[in-house]
Amino acid sequence: QVQLVESGGGLVQPGGSLRLSCATSGIIFSNYYMGWYRQAPGKQRELVAVITSGGGTNYADSVKGRFTISRDNAKNTVYLQMNSLKPEDTAVYYCNAYYRFSTAWGQGTQVTVSS
Repeated sequence: QVQLVESGGGLVQPGGSLRLSCATSGIIFSNYYMGWYRQAPGKQRELVAVITSGGGTNYADSVKGRFTISRDNAKNTVYLQMNSLKPEDTAVYYCNAYYRFSTAWGQGTQVTVSS
């Protein structure tokens, strides 16, 4: 059974940092593209960052230079390091695993940026 479990969300002040983790099981992790998405209240879910099976990365323009996605294939885990957080980064962050026509989602973790 495929499972993606996010952790690391919370409340942080503007300018602060958080690191999200997504631990996976039930998949051959190294084969999968891994992504982080977010959904703010009243808005559509949007792609934040993706990392390919080969380690290539891509980011939404809104987070370039502030967020870093990485993966540890030995731990079957993907990370999202978020620095210089802004109130507009407030959202539920979801982990996604994609390989060929198979996709899976985590349950999400809340990130709130507020003073």
